[in-house]
Amino acid sequence: MARTVAETSSRPDRARLPDAHISTPARHNGVVHAAAVCFDLHVPESRSLKAKRGAVRPIVDGIRHKYRLSVAEVDHQNQWQRAAIAVAVVAESDGRLRQVLEQVERYVAGAPDVELLDVSTAYLEPEDS
Repeated sequence: MARTVAETSSRPDRARLPDAHISTPARHNGVVHAAAVCFDLHVPESRSLKAKRGAVRPIVDGIRHKYRLSVAEVDHQNQWQRAAIAVAVVAESDGRLRQVLEQVERYVAGAPDVELLDVSTAYLEPEDS
């Protein structure tokens, strides 16, 4: 059973959603267009973890604020010159999904102080029911 954000929130100002939605059957009236993309980065000028964070943090924050996407550093946290960040994208159409993925890739590739080594993308495949 999936939990909602409101159910797991520790903030007292958040109202708890009614449990009625939990037993509602899933609706298959549309297709979900979603992907997760991982960017493998090299930070050549970094000589410490603090310097690496200084180069990677603006990329993560920029993606989060400019594109309003979920993004996190997901690998190489203890290496000075390597980083991997992952971004989750959900869109209303396949065309829009690919457009956003291309924009985010250009943004990461154009970031100062990092070199883009590799990009891997995984697409959510809708279930046939």
